[in-house]
Amino acid sequence: MFVPLCFYSYCTRIPHKGYIIMAAKAKKTKYIFITGGVLSSLGKGITSASLGLLLKERGLSVTIMKFDPYINVDPGTMNPYQHGEVYVTDDGAETDLDLGHYERFVQAPVTRQNSVSTGQIYFEVIQRERQGKYLGKTVQVVPHITDEIKRRMTTYDKKFDVVLIELGGTVGDIESMPFLEAARQLGLELGRTNALFIHLTYVPFIKSAGEVKTKPTQHSVRMLMEYGIQPDILVCRCEEELEKDVKNKIALFCNVEEDSVVLALDAETIYEVPILYAKAKLDDAVVRKLNIQRTSKPTLTEWSKFVQRVKKPKNQVTIGFVGKYVQLQDAYKSILEALSHAGAVNNTRVHVKYIDSEKITSHEEAVAALADTHGIIVAPGFGSRGIEGKIWAIQHVRENGIPFFGICLGMQCAVIEFARNVCGLANANSGEFKKVKNNVIDLMPDQRGVTNKGGTMRLGSYPCVLKEGTKAFESYKSQIIRERHRHRYEFNNEFREELESNGLVISGVSPDARLVEMIELPNHPWFVGCQFHPEFKSVAVGGHPLFVHFIGASLAHQGKS
Repeated sequence: MFVPLCFYSYCTRIPHKGYIIMAAKAKKTKYIFITGGVLSSLGKGITSASLGLLLKERGLSVTIMKFDPYINVDPGTMNPYQHGEVYVTDDGAETDLDLGHYERFVQAPVTRQNSVSTGQIYFEVIQRERQGKYLGKTVQVVPHITDEIKRRMTTYDKKFDVVLIELGGTVGDIESMPFLEAARQLGLELGRTNALFIHLTYVPFIKSAGEVKTKPTQHSVRMLMEYGIQPDILVCRCEEELEKDVKNKIALFCNVEEDSVVLALDAETIYEVPILYAKAKLDDAVVRKLNIQRTSKPTLTEWSKFVQRVKKPKNQVTIGFVGKYVQLQDAYKSILEALSHAGAVNNTRVHVKYIDSEKITSHEEAVAALADTHGIIVAPGFGSRGIEGKIWAIQHVRENGIPFFGICLGMQCAVIEFARNVCGLANANSGEFKKVKNNVIDLMPDQRGVTNKGGTMRLGSYPCVLKEGTKAFESYKSQIIRERHRHRYEFNNEFREELESNGLVISGVSPDARLVEMIELPNHPWFVGCQFHPEFKSVAVGGHPLFVHFIGASLAHQGKS
């Protein structure tokens, strides 16, 4: 008998028309709401991802959702300085970077349904109102907006054992109020053993006074309670261990049990956080309060080995990271995490040297900037700012046998550099930056005429066919791969024959061979570019094959230099 994912595997026998059939018992989904107080950037995303990993290790099926309070439909049109990286899912959603943490920790793909914004909620409600679906009623925040939020919160009901819901923003923010109200209502409807509230807060240490202060946490919880939500567990972000009497004080004044005050100490690496939470018995408290039966203790054996390789590797390598948003590391969050994963696989600490491409204006400056690097990544991005600096850097590493990895725009810059300096197409450029005779990179045909900027690029997972005998094939050890994309411009096929005749190898194409997905140079230690974003599919413990082989090549180059 076939039993869908949304049912438990155990059944009850009941008679039916002379036969004995099996009636599946519906899975009861548990919901965990994670809120934050006092200040932002405390780590709700890492807490959600870490708890998700611990519950998965216990044998539970888990998914994590993010509800963001901004009115943008998604972060796709936001400047990286405003929002950091835009993460892309398999089904083509542009989302908050926290979804990357969810996938890297839990190692299960999320979809566009896992990322919800205020803009999406209001857009849906307004569309319904225009269609007359509210039957002439006055459309209000309560119940119409909150009902739509609840509908989305229960998207995965009966499909997973546990759904973790991270509520963006900080308690007290005006824009977060509808999400908190919806969570309150849903918690009431589900009941205490099916809904749990975890509040992440801050316990600062005041150096001049020489003591920690609990008042920020008390006021944050009090504000949360004003919205009708009593937290079940407090996760307290702090710099050092709290004395027992301090924890007891927090528990007393915040109306929670003493063993429900969990410390979130600063960690050397974010990947150590699940181990610290396991030691603090956060997952034990969650399982007990939600009355979840028949779970095993998380062992985290492989995870712990991975963390040890991150913290205490045998080797070190320096990677030059050439981009224009290098002042804000969150703009390239997934790439940096992918380098960390690849470093662990190679038992190597990856030291990243950030190089502002706008400050490279000549070949000499490129040589100076890359002098102490063992490999370089040229980062993705949009717009013409800093492009010439990237091209100078690529020319230097191509001519000097330094490992190179170009991602999306990085690959496009490598094609431009090759066209200019090897093929003799002096004015070669991208149509994104300048319309010239030799636009070796140009707008995709199906992007012409597109006016809306949000959600209209080539987005999501697409197949790619690799050429045997190439670095790409050697890395993946497979002819067919799938990777995620986010771009409007591509390799111009009008120049394919000329570039190939001069030595450029097209190592990956779309199944119909129309789109160039990967390029490389055959007589170079490691010179690879890809149109897609491999960083979005790199996970902790295993890494991603392209990043793993790039770091391996950089280590080999370091040994020769």
